[in-house]
Amino acid sequence: MKNFIFEIKEGLLISLKAIRANKARSVLTTLGIIIGVASVVLMSTAIKGIDQSFQQGVASLGSDNLYIDKWAWFDNDIPWWEMRNRKNITMEDFKAYKDLAKLPISVAPSANSQRTVKYQERSVQFVSITGTDYNYINTTNLSFDEGRFFSELESNGGRSVVVLGSEISKKLFPQGGPMNQLVKIGGNRFKVVGVLEEQGSWVMGNWNPDNQVYVPIQNIFKYFVSRHSNSITLNVRAENSQMVEATKEEALGIMRRVRGLKYNEKNDFSINQQEGLLTNINQTVGVIQIAGLLITGLALFVGAIGIMNIMFVSVKERTREIGIRKAIGATRRTILGQFISESAIICLIGGMIGLAVAIIGSMVIAQFDFPVTVDIDAVILAFTISLITGILSGLAPAYTAAKLDPVDALRYE
Repeated sequence: MKNFIFEIKEGLLISLKAIRANKARSVLTTLGIIIGVASVVLMSTAIKGIDQSFQQGVASLGSDNLYIDKWAWFDNDIPWWEMRNRKNITMEDFKAYKDLAKLPISVAPSANSQRTVKYQERSVQFVSITGTDYNYINTTNLSFDEGRFFSELESNGGRSVVVLGSEISKKLFPQGGPMNQLVKIGGNRFKVVGVLEEQGSWVMGNWNPDNQVYVPIQNIFKYFVSRHSNSITLNVRAENSQMVEATKEEALGIMRRVRGLKYNEKNDFSINQQEGLLTNINQTVGVIQIAGLLITGLALFVGAIGIMNIMFVSVKERTREIGIRKAIGATRRTILGQFISESAIICLIGGMIGLAVAIIGSMVIAQFDFPVTVDIDAVILAFTISLITGILSGLAPAYTAAKLDPVDALRYE
């Protein structure tokens, strides 16, 4: 056991001396690993950040929710033209459903439009405007940084009040102080009564509450869209996750009754769930992961080939040294361990530099509000990949060195 430990120690010392003796070559050799490890860590942190952002966005909508809509969000079995020809879901449908439904803990209508939101000389274009009623906040997990959601009185009276998403508030009021200010939405004045906390769902697009504003639904119909030519969505929240299916079954029967459908007629509405959204998200993240693995795998493969070539050169240059060591008693195992150690050390150094590059890159990317998270998993991943790459890259050159005949090696010039 002592001999084995001594061999490892001696092999490491010789490897470090060889690396120091060829500084320029060692630096160039590590470049491939630096690029490969930095790519792997950056890709893994970006994918993790995107996935977390998706999950946060879905969580902010509420995990126990159903969405009764004219359109099926993720069901490709229904032709788009068939959904287009369905009757719009109206406020009358919403009121009838709300009166008949017994299982939901909250129901709210919503209608959407896109407009420019302005405050003095600042403006944000293509903002998603969601019109809803006072119950909407109870169908989500949204929380407030400042203020509140509009009240029942403001909602039913169609008051000109607005709740801002966090990103909209930051862009319009970079110095803060949005409460009770008047903003213009499509040229109409609205008083700010609340600002939502940041949800962090960067990749959710129009689903992102951070990039939305909320007004009483009467204002949507009054200023932005026609009540009769636009379909609304019913946001339905079940009591808990176990009650989602029962609430869905009840909603199916009530909506068929409200819409006047006969027993042999197909549904002219869809009941969408979070599961469909999560499935779609997981598929998207899966595609990104596969593409990322292919790209980073190629970078690591190129780096490994570079190290293997340099190690073969190193073996050739030090053939006489290998012969001398074998002549004074070094075993094949000792020579094998020496060259694998050298390859592994080079890769670990490259891995540490690559990790530092990835952390700096992540910090830069984060400044552009792209979701990246660097945690201990990234550090473990960097060192593991570096070590495995070093061992695998050094195996063939080390084996070549270990099997050299000492007599032939001593004759080598």
